[in-house]
Amino acid sequence: MPFTARHLRLASGLVLMSYISLHLFNHMLGIVSLPLAEAGLRLSIRLWQSTPGTMALYGAFALHFSLALRTIYLRRDWQLPATEWLRLWSGFSLPLLLIGHAVNTRLATSFYDFQPSYEKIIAGLINGGSQGWQVALLAPGWVHGCLGLWISVRHRVASRRTRAALAAVLVAVPLLSATGFVRMSRSIEAREAILTTHAAEARPRAAALASWRHALLGTYLLLLAGSFIAGRWRDAKRSDSAAP
Repeated sequence: MPFTARHLRLASGLVLMSYISLHLFNHMLGIVSLPLAEAGLRLSIRLWQSTPGTMALYGAFALHFSLALRTIYLRRDWQLPATEWLRLWSGFSLPLLLIGHAVNTRLATSFYDFQPSYEKIIAGLINGGSQGWQVALLAPGWVHGCLGLWISVRHRVASRRTRAALAAVLVAVPLLSATGFVRMSRSIEAREAILTTHAAEARPRAAALASWRHALLGTYLLLLAGSFIAGRWRDAKRSDSAAP
């Protein structure tokens, strides 16, 4: 059976959902203790920064994003149900938050020998006054992934009890994740020496990473706008050709 855009979207979405779910689970470990969350993060880094993990993650993102741009280009009717608008909003808003996080961790690791840890990441967020963004970071991706999976399997889920359980998971996972992250943040906020040390370490690379962040955000928004404008241009050309 040949792969369709739907199959490719589902496969790439499952890889991205695995990445997001693991991050949320790592945040949850912070409810127990910061050292336990650090241990979970090290395992996650070992997985996703390995050669197979990197290829799977970035390949899935590139494929999923390309299919999203294709959808924007091809779609002619934008009168969508509320669930579909929520899925689109959550999907397209995630990179706006994730780009900054990726620059400050993955690019910093690749170019500036930054060794990511919850202590360093949270200290940087606190120094920048942006720890609230990290709490909200993965929620759009989680919602988008859950809605995408639900659309794929909803015809097989007839039980109200099962639907209620799935809805509970949808709400509980990001809330528990946020609770764990807030708990870790409070433990680090109380240690002034850590904040001062990590602020000094981050200062030399701050300007370069900010340039990367702005460039990637601009590219992302340009691709979205370009796909939409190109689609409307195509529709207008077809209308003109069909006119008597």
